[in-house]
Amino acid sequence: MKIVVIGGTGLIGSKLVTKLGEHGHEAVPASPNTGVNTLTGAGLAEALTGASAVVDVSNSPSFEDAAVLEFFETSTRNLLAAEAAAGVGHHVALSVVGTQRRPDIGYFRGKVAQEELIKDSPIPFSIVHATQFFEFARGIADGATDGDSVRMPPVLFQPIAGDEVAQTLGRVAVGPPLNGPVEIAGPEQFRMDEFFRYALTAWGDPREVVTDPHAHYFGAELNEPDLVPGDGATLGEIKYADWLGSTAAR
Repeated sequence: MKIVVIGGTGLIGSKLVTKLGEHGHEAVPASPNTGVNTLTGAGLAEALTGASAVVDVSNSPSFEDAAVLEFFETSTRNLLAAEAAAGVGHHVALSVVGTQRRPDIGYFRGKVAQEELIKDSPIPFSIVHATQFFEFARGIADGATDGDSVRMPPVLFQPIAGDEVAQTLGRVAVGPPLNGPVEIAGPEQFRMDEFFRYALTAWGDPREVVTDPHAHYFGAELNEPDLVPGDGATLGEIKYADWLGSTAAR
């Protein structure tokens, strides 16, 4: 089965390409690095020829509100049009848990726009809503740093290992279209400030985590349960402490 992975050279995309290949599928990584550009349409028709499914795990190069919206709208329109022309039968997109609850957050607004375009397309689809990845924890901490402190809100937080995100995407891609969303999250739920307090200690990072209910995430204050899935979500098995130990040992 030929499956094209848009954003296939990135963090999740490269993991997905590997996992699909291990299961005997023809997984094609498609990104500007491989000559495929969803913003301009360059290389799309060639990459999608003969594809049964497309998995879009691409991301905006800028997190500025207008740029994010422009990226997801333009990229998704071009991709869906190319898929229709190529006769692709399943479009899979990676999105974020909580997008529908917080469209006031610029990045989430871009993902909502992407999802609406997918739903309005005639192509059968599946949308995977994931919580934050373990791999992004350091970046989240850096973005919340104020001097020697990391300001974090005490809201619920349930991050997941990137390997388990890729595993779910692969399983969804080779299955029948869901024509709706599925949520995935890590096996453990924390308070965000508590998680980062533990994480910084584990990293040997001297910064102090300060609990701040008004701390911003992607430019907005968070509420419960913005970052955690609802009932019925698929939960991973890898705990953060175990993941941290395994990655530190590499």
